[in-house]
Amino acid sequence: MYSLTQSANLRGEEGEPLPQPWTGLDRLEVQFRRGEFSLVVAGPGTGKSLFALNLAIRSNVPCLYFSADSTSTTQTVRATAVITGGDAKRIKKALLEDAFEQYQGALSERWWVRFDFSARPSPTDMETLLLCYLEVFGVSPHLIVVDNVTNVDAAGQSANSDSFAFALEELFEYLAEMARETSAHVLGLHHTTGEHSDGLHPIPLSGVKGKVARVPALVITIHKEDGGDGVRILNASPVKNREGFEDSSGGTFASLTLDRSTLLLEDVETELPATFATQ
Repeated sequence: MYSLTQSANLRGEEGEPLPQPWTGLDRLEVQFRRGEFSLVVAGPGTGKSLFALNLAIRSNVPCLYFSADSTSTTQTVRATAVITGGDAKRIKKALLEDAFEQYQGALSERWWVRFDFSARPSPTDMETLLLCYLEVFGVSPHLIVVDNVTNVDAAGQSANSDSFAFALEELFEYLAEMARETSAHVLGLHHTTGEHSDGLHPIPLSGVKGKVARVPALVITIHKEDGGDGVRILNASPVKNREGFEDSSGGTFASLTLDRSTLLLEDVETELPATFATQ
């Protein structure tokens, strides 16, 4: 056991916030801290994977991304667009036609971002790759993305579970332990309950599929809206936040515009929401 003074010295990198590109989330006191597990929740096709990829690329930290839900082609095209600012459709065409050389240099500069594309990674698989990352680079990832958490083959973790929710709770406890043991921020992506799957309205904390919000230190729900002229806006709501502002209704959010060409998510400049200003 440790005194408070010893605990302060023991902290290491735990609690250190990762760089993130969105001032709107900063203003809502949302930070992705090392040593913590967080959850991003949205309906299918809303943009949660793009949100995670933007964070993984633009935070510019050592990262291991478990991309069980997206193929290598999809992630290569998206990441290349985010890194270079190029048009995603042209990039995909170049990749499929073996004319990708013009992008290789920019991608090679991000060697510390690594992907695994197993469709059903097990906890053992994940631990093996974490050890490989440490062995090759001499450092553990600062960010670990699990896309999606329900793709993890956690049968060994949940052999005695009698419900979907209980199995997820066990998996989330495992991911929280992973964050603590590696001093990484572990970001899990997850789905909503059925009534929120269209993603057209703010999603409350109760909209997390399986009602499994006990373990994560931070839960962000994302819903979308039409910004006009073909612009999509993603609204990120901190519905649980142990270290800052939260609004469990989902009605307070930071708005991000999606550039459909480059796939970059950028801040929409807005005033602080009234519900935040009165806290």
